[in-house]
Amino acid sequence: MDTRCKVIAVANQKGGVGKTTTTLNLGVGLAQKGKKVLLVDADPQGSLSVSMGVKQPDELDTTLADLMKMVVNDEPFSPDKGIIRGIEGVDLMPGNIDLAGLETQLLNVMSREYVMRNWLGPVKREYSYDYILIDCMPSVNVLTVNALAAANSVIIPCQASYLSTKGLNQLMGSIVKVRRTINPKLRIDGILLTMVDNRTNNAKNIITSLREIGGGLRVLDTEIPFSVRAAECSVEGKSIFAHDAKGKVAAAYDALVGEVMSIEQRNRDRPGAERGA
Repeated sequence: MDTRCKVIAVANQKGGVGKTTTTLNLGVGLAQKGKKVLLVDADPQGSLSVSMGVKQPDELDTTLADLMKMVVNDEPFSPDKGIIRGIEGVDLMPGNIDLAGLETQLLNVMSREYVMRNWLGPVKREYSYDYILIDCMPSVNVLTVNALAAANSVIIPCQASYLSTKGLNQLMGSIVKVRRTINPKLRIDGILLTMVDNRTNNAKNIITSLREIGGGLRVLDTEIPFSVRAAECSVEGKSIFAHDAKGKVAAAYDALVGEVMSIEQRNRDRPGAERGA
């Protein structure tokens, strides 16, 4: 594994918490800081691909599922195969419904947890990415475990709501199990609070509770505010920086970029330190 390239899995077993939006905007924001970035759509719904302007991901000739199948079948492949280049300064490995079928196939594959990592290895060596961000599906299944096995760290988007936060313990259990049995170097960068509406007392109380207790988890300083303009981005197939560059959500994601880069720099300076839990 290339130690210079940081692989981040953006994961939460609950849907609708902003995983795809975070993956896209964090990736574009990092690219705007001069970083070389690859985004990986590991969700059969193809939401990241659609959000980046790929309107019909199910019609693509090559997607993540095809590359992972080639790894399983021990077939040679070019590291650039299937990668769509230069969308708002980032590269994309698209995903589509074929990932759902692949998930079933992987159940009978030896070392099935390492298939995605084995695909990423040649890609990282050939193209020297600074960051690879993996948009995980809202479930802790074999595809998500593949992402966690390939990652250096995890960011957990979470809404400031009771239903979103109550599932964190189960997700943490899965991450800890992956770290214990598959990827001992996996760390947690932190919980990212998304769609925050500080006008409600419920949101304020949940945020305060998470920051004070947190179950040993770091809650990132950055909070992503709720915004209708942000919801429009998926329809437009653009990042928040292209859709509403001067808005509050763009400012928040720019702050997140700085925080993620700062976390990485601290851990490069202190290689033995733990990130998060």
